[in-house]
Amino acid sequence: MEYNWDFSAVYTNWYLLLIGLKNTIILAVICLVLGLFFGLFVGAARYSSKRIFNWPATAFVEVFRNTPVLVQIMWFFFAFPIIAPFDINAFTAAALGLTLNTIAFSSEIYRAGIQSIHKGQWEAAKALGMNYLQQMRRIILPQAIRRMVPAFMNRAVELIKMTSLASVIAYGELMHQAKTISTIAFNPIEMYTSVALIFFVMIYPLALLVRRLEVKTKVRS
Repeated sequence: MEYNWDFSAVYTNWYLLLIGLKNTIILAVICLVLGLFFGLFVGAARYSSKRIFNWPATAFVEVFRNTPVLVQIMWFFFAFPIIAPFDINAFTAAALGLTLNTIAFSSEIYRAGIQSIHKGQWEAAKALGMNYLQQMRRIILPQAIRRMVPAFMNRAVELIKMTSLASVIAYGELMHQAKTISTIAFNPIEMYTSVALIFFVMIYPLALLVRRLEVKTKVRS
């Protein structure tokens, strides 16, 4: 079957795709920053030997790591307002789902990075009279972060792709804009091909950077 490709609707509505791209980047950046920040505390709690910290952190991680992100986003958008005294918009629901999921996964990256530090480093820090927080801040985390960077970059790549899930609750990110245009112009092949190319151009440099960082990390170790 011969098909005549027609990208005129893509050219005509480029500004709508640009708005979607901007919203995609905003959502991804906010979720990544918040996810990495709070993930550090959850990861430290997971590593703690005290049950009062370890058990709640473990429960949080298992819930958000073992349920689909799409379900989380839809729960916050459709179910949460039923039990809460206020409504939340599509951006807030998407941000909550993606951020909490990122916290869960990044906390495991932090925990694994901390565990990778040799026990002798902890003992040396204790010998210098440092408490737990000082050990983490001055000795352990500076070494562990270097090993975590490739994993964090991989998480950023995954997060950018997952922002497309926000389209199901009508948040105006790139995928939702493309869906709206294709519905009007009846050109899903050209529109979704264009969106795929935009995501590829945005993500591929990050993927290359991840590979280079992984190689450097292996060489140093």
